[in-house]
Amino acid sequence: MGEAKRREKLALTQALEAMAVDTPGGRIHVQWDHTASASPNAQLAFFAEFLAATGVYDSWVDSCPLSYSSPNAPGKRDVLGTWLLSILAGHKRYAHITGLRGDALSPQILAMEKIISEDALRRALARMRAEQSQAWLVPQLLGSVQAALSTPWILDIDTTIKPLYGKQEGAQVSYNPRKPGRPSHALHTYWVGNLRLVLDVVVSPGKEHSAAKASPGLMAVLDSLTAEQRPALVRGDCGFGNEPFIAELESRAQPYLFKLRQTPGVKRLLARQFARDDWSTPGHGDQGWSAVEDTLKLSGWDKARRVVVLRRAVKTDLALSRKTQNEPGEQIELLMPDKDVQAWEYAVLVTNSAYALEVFGQLYRDRADCENGFDELKNQWGWGGFTTQDIERCQTSARAVALVYNWWSWYCRAARPGARMEAITSRALLLAGVGQAVRHAGQTTLHLTPMHAAVDKLVALESPISVQL
Repeated sequence: MGEAKRREKLALTQALEAMAVDTPGGRIHVQWDHTASASPNAQLAFFAEFLAATGVYDSWVDSCPLSYSSPNAPGKRDVLGTWLLSILAGHKRYAHITGLRGDALSPQILAMEKIISEDALRRALARMRAEQSQAWLVPQLLGSVQAALSTPWILDIDTTIKPLYGKQEGAQVSYNPRKPGRPSHALHTYWVGNLRLVLDVVVSPGKEHSAAKASPGLMAVLDSLTAEQRPALVRGDCGFGNEPFIAELESRAQPYLFKLRQTPGVKRLLARQFARDDWSTPGHGDQGWSAVEDTLKLSGWDKARRVVVLRRAVKTDLALSRKTQNEPGEQIELLMPDKDVQAWEYAVLVTNSAYALEVFGQLYRDRADCENGFDELKNQWGWGGFTTQDIERCQTSARAVALVYNWWSWYCRAARPGARMEAITSRALLLAGVGQAVRHAGQTTLHLTPMHAAVDKLVALESPISVQL
């Protein structure tokens, strides 16, 4: 019986080593090579050079609180290297790590011994307590953006929802605009405005999506910055324009800009302001927005604050729908523009900053750019996944994804300083490429075969990075 199994194994091995396949293009002879040191993402070597030159990768590994005493346990560098490769590959589940196990070149580039299994990575992350993970990753995230804090900058605060599909800790049914009724986590995120760099992210249960739950994380970020690094402005939408949140920033002498909800007091303010005739004249870059300013003290506020009202004429025909109680369906009313009727879109902002009135329209419109960052992190990186039963590992993975995202963003900026490159295009251009390593006389040579059509552009992008480093 043992001899039969050996013969079967030998026949299978021989079939794998040399076989012929008939394709529409003719017969192709295939040979399997299990010993070659090859990778489908061989351009990782250039990114690894960037990580080595900046020192961020070694700092991340050295400061990690993981430690093992068993000689059979994976090394810390193998754990974090596998995690980095998975994040870079755009994975959203730990199970996708299995697709990396045959890569023999990437471990060599990152000074790893091997790529570990998905279960080994899950168990490794479970060994860290929440306090250890926070003490490790929060300084790393701050360090990854410090170069952007030397000039005046804006801190954007916003919250995004991560839908969940199991019985994870913190999976609660609450506000979920894309999938109503679906349990979720809330990710409170603090951005370097318009650069799409993440200062920190806090993962909370689905019902903790309000400004009160985002406040501790924001104050921790502000307190970790020196006076020279503090943002010129903290900016957010109407969810953050409330008294407790604003008062906390005022106690730190921190300028802010928030949108206000349409409360009765705000509506009365609008009625007074629309009657004014001193609205600013829209400039060339104002997209038709004009503004006035005033002071306002709402019933829940302890003092009057500066408010800016923005408005822009709606030039298209409007159709308004009104639900009626006596008749089924909705009643539609068409508004046609004429000399007696003018429709406006408007926004009311509250601020304690000293900026001129004319700049607030553009300042607040720029806040929408963080939605592009959310889209990229959730759909092109791993914020939509890496979910475990406990919320602590979800928090750890969210910060780790944000950290690698920041590194890759800087790397792409070095390749193309004048443009913003998203992962969906930059990974295909700057990371993917078939490579085989050949070692001879103590020297390793990497033979790269670019698979991208823009080969000339690729070489032109990679070369300046090496020169700068």
